[in-house]
Amino acid sequence: MDIIQKIEARAKNSDKRIIFPESDDERVLKAAEQITRKKIARVILVGGEKRVRARTRSLGISLNGIEIANPLSSEKFDRYVSVYARKAEITENTARLIVQKPLFFAALAVAAGDADSMIAGAVHTSGDVIAVTKNVIGLQKGITVPSSFFLMNIPGYKGGEQGTLMYADASVNPNPGSEELADIAVVSGKTAERLLGWKPRIALLSFSTKGSAEHHDVCKVTDALEIARKKAPKLLIDGELQADSALVMSVARRKMKNVGKVAGKANILIFPDLDAGNIAYKLTQILAGAKAYGPILQGFAMPVSDLSRGASVQDIIGVAAILAVWSKRWMR
Repeated sequence: MDIIQKIEARAKNSDKRIIFPESDDERVLKAAEQITRKKIARVILVGGEKRVRARTRSLGISLNGIEIANPLSSEKFDRYVSVYARKAEITENTARLIVQKPLFFAALAVAAGDADSMIAGAVHTSGDVIAVTKNVIGLQKGITVPSSFFLMNIPGYKGGEQGTLMYADASVNPNPGSEELADIAVVSGKTAERLLGWKPRIALLSFSTKGSAEHHDVCKVTDALEIARKKAPKLLIDGELQADSALVMSVARRKMKNVGKVAGKANILIFPDLDAGNIAYKLTQILAGAKAYGPILQGFAMPVSDLSRGASVQDIIGVAAILAVWSKRWMR
């Protein structure tokens, strides 16, 4: 049983409400049916009821147990308009035009507590999903940037957490500074604790291990380590570490005088930039046959997730299970 199967089992009979603003997408509709049938979560589809029902009929999809929320006819619409007008400091007439857009309506539903989490990105770009979420829901206290993670389930791998590693950030921040890198490390550790029940062992990766090379890119990572440890002194975080020093104990012992509690046995890898993170997760998929679950957004004040626009129905179901479990453990 891989990690997503375990998460789906934990999500069973969840009463958490997941809102989908992309009800025109066939994959979303098919996933919504299965999420409901498997009792992973309660699904809310944003869209016109007649249009959604006609689309699902043509696809042979059942809407039993699924709520349809039409922004313009929703009893919550005027409340969301007032809230957004105040938040964005715009007129209510302008807010009406914005809030009727499904992505904004869905994000406002989460912010208002009328949904527990949101999944989008099958149609919208990642940039749109992140911008709207940041604008409407906002970031966690003390976090300066949103980020993302992938859960990498690697066949035959004995390290990490029963063969699974968390990679962050691999889809949001192109070149984070030290403060941002520290935030990515801290929020990834907290995500692993709350969502997965892991004891995080967080490695800040570099092309250097503990001063083996000198470069301003190495300094960025060492500065991030210092900031992260001050922000979250109870988390096990170390760096700068090369990937082999982070994952292979024999290598860590050769390269380091004091191995500590992270090197050689890290379960969370923090990449210094988006190039490294994105390349690493795709190489792990292709060369190791790993399953990559994500990207899952983190750092926001409520659970939300972006999807690849190439996401499959099963990908969407897996993300829904992650958010259902995460919502159970969420600390506002």
